[in-house]
Amino acid sequence: MEWTSILAVYFLIWVMTAFIMLPFGVKTAGEAGQETVPGQAESAPVNFRPRKLMVRATIIAIILTTLYVLNFNYGWIGIEVFDILPKPPGGVPA
Repeated sequence: MEWTSILAVYFLIWVMTAFIMLPFGVKTAGEAGQETVPGQAESAPVNFRPRKLMVRATIIAIILTTLYVLNFNYGWIGIEVFDILPKPPGGVPA
């Protein structure tokens, strides 16, 4: 696998991981017991920490990308694992 492909897979996994992790650990003003500023949405986070989110997303993306590349190279799990269609009689594809 080319290094540019690995970088593209890493970037995609990083973005998905960051978006999935956005709602975790965030409290609204009501949950934190603080007053809201006039005009502030009730769902606005009080303690949003983008650096912490980026570090966590980076660590998880490195682990998942490494697993993906190792699976790509060694073929631990292939498409045949997910083949749920019945086989034709005689084992010959149609």
